[in-house]
Amino acid sequence: MIESTYGDRLHENRRTRRQRLEGVIEQALANNGTVLIPAFSIGRTQELLYELEDIIHSKKLHSTGDVQAGFPSHSRRGARGEGKRVPRAQDQATQTINWPALPIILDSPLASRFTQVYRELKPFWDNEALQRVKQGRNPLAFEQLITVDSHQAHLAMVRHLAATARPAIVIAGNGMCSSGRIVNYLKTMLQDPRHDVLFVGYQAQGTPGRAIQSYGSRGGYVELDGQRYDIRAQIHTIGGYSAHADQQGLLRFVTGMRRWPEQVRIVHGDASAKRELGERLQVLYKTAKRGLDLQIPSAHQRRY
Repeated sequence: MIESTYGDRLHENRRTRRQRLEGVIEQALANNGTVLIPAFSIGRTQELLYELEDIIHSKKLHSTGDVQAGFPSHSRRGARGEGKRVPRAQDQATQTINWPALPIILDSPLASRFTQVYRELKPFWDNEALQRVKQGRNPLAFEQLITVDSHQAHLAMVRHLAATARPAIVIAGNGMCSSGRIVNYLKTMLQDPRHDVLFVGYQAQGTPGRAIQSYGSRGGYVELDGQRYDIRAQIHTIGGYSAHADQQGLLRFVTGMRRWPEQVRIVHGDASAKRELGERLQVLYKTAKRGLDLQIPSAHQRRY
C-alpha cells in the first residue's frame, strides 16, 4: 500500500525552492507586507526555519534599523535582542529593512515544542547542520526568531502586524488552514494586497488552503468559520518542502525493494495523482517483465 499525494509531480530541487522562497519574501518586503506560511508542526516548520536562517546568514547585510523592535512584549525572542528602542508608527515607512533584521515569527505552540526537541537532538544532526553550529550559528534558534506562545500573545501579534507597515514572516499551523492560529492571520490579512500567503505543502480538496490556492489568483474568496473573505493577498506555492515523496521518490521506494511487491494499492491522493502513479508503475513492471496486480480503491471504499 502506497500513498500518492505527489504521484503526478516532481518536487523542486533544493536550490530552486530556496531561490523562490527568497524571491517571494523579497516581493513581500517591497510591499511592506507580511508573508504568511501555513505549516504543520513536525518536520516542515523546522526545515523552513533551517532554510530561512541560511538565507539570512548569506545576505551578510548590516542595517542600523531594527524591524523587530516594537513587537508585543509577551512574544519571546529566539535568542538575544531584548531592550531595543520601540520606533514610532510614523518611523516605519522610512525605516531601512534588511534580511538580517527581518523578524521570523513562529506562532504555533506545538511547533515550538517540537522545535525545542530538534534542538535537544543536536548530536544527531547531519554534517551540514553541525558545521553551521561550529561557525557559531543557531539554525533553529537564531536572533531574528520570535516565538509566540500564549493565545493572548497570538492575538496581539495579529493586531500588530495588521496595523503596522511592518514586513515579517509568520509560520503558523495548521498547514491546510482548516484550523489553528493561521486562520486568525488569514481573516485579518487575506483581504489586504500588501500581504502574501506562501504554501509549502499539499492542500487537500475541500480545505480552505486548497480554495485559497485555487481561487486566489482569480480574485476569488474563501470561507473561514462560515464567513466569506475575498482573496486580495498574493498567493504562492513552492514544492519541495513537503514531507511527502514526489513521483520519483514513490517509484524508487517500490522498485528499490529487494523483492518487488506483486500487488500495489495506491491510496491517499487526488484521482489524477493516483492514476498517473499507477501508469508509471505499470510501465516499470512491464519493462522489468514482472507481474503487477495494481489496485486503486476509490475514495468512498472502506474495505480492501
